[in-house]
Amino acid sequence: ELEGRENVRLIHGDALRNKNSFRPDLMDQVREAQSRLGSESQFKLVANLPYNVATPIITNLLHETPSPDVMVATIQKELADRIVAQPGCKDYSALSVWIQSLCKAQIVRVLPPTVFWPRPKVHSAIIRLDAVPEWREQFVDLKHFHQTVRSLFFHRRKFLRSVVISAMKGKLDKAAVDQVLQKLGHGETCRAEQLSVQQIQELAEALRIAEQAVV
Repeated sequence: ELEGRENVRLIHGDALRNKNSFRPDLMDQVREAQSRLGSESQFKLVANLPYNVATPIITNLLHETPSPDVMVATIQKELADRIVAQPGCKDYSALSVWIQSLCKAQIVRVLPPTVFWPRPKVHSAIIRLDAVPEWREQFVDLKHFHQTVRSLFFHRRKFLRSVVISAMKGKLDKAAVDQVLQKLGHGETCRAEQLSVQQIQELAEALRIAEQAVV
């Protein structure tokens, strides 16, 4: 039905090159379209994402240039809960911090299995992510931030000091880690899952600066 329209380009294939990166040729198509349409154009993802690739697609798109202005997707409700989760709850994770650092996230609607055929065994949700350019611009090194966040939540129940020392092994010694944590006011019993998105951003940036000072 859409084939042959001048303003539609159909591409048959996988969106991901691998679990850690988007297909370069697809992003080339996006950049070409934006160049042709002008600065007022918007990059939007509107999709019913397969549950097994929803996380890498959303996560990797946020690394891309350009990244989507808006993403509206149907995903597994469990994943949607993790994306919008707040500090202190069981769903709060590296994914929550990563996405909320770059986008305003909201669950638009929860969908029961009965609205699909064949019926899945789990509930789904429509999630909307609106990129905030000012939030993205605050990061000096976005890749470093993402790697740090993932490291902090790798052992989410361990005390923050132990996790940071492990993550910074070979980069910062224990004294340097203690200095960073003390400066930010994080005590010995603090855990990453208790920190707000802003606090984790501040910690990641402080660690980045401390790393550079050692080099």
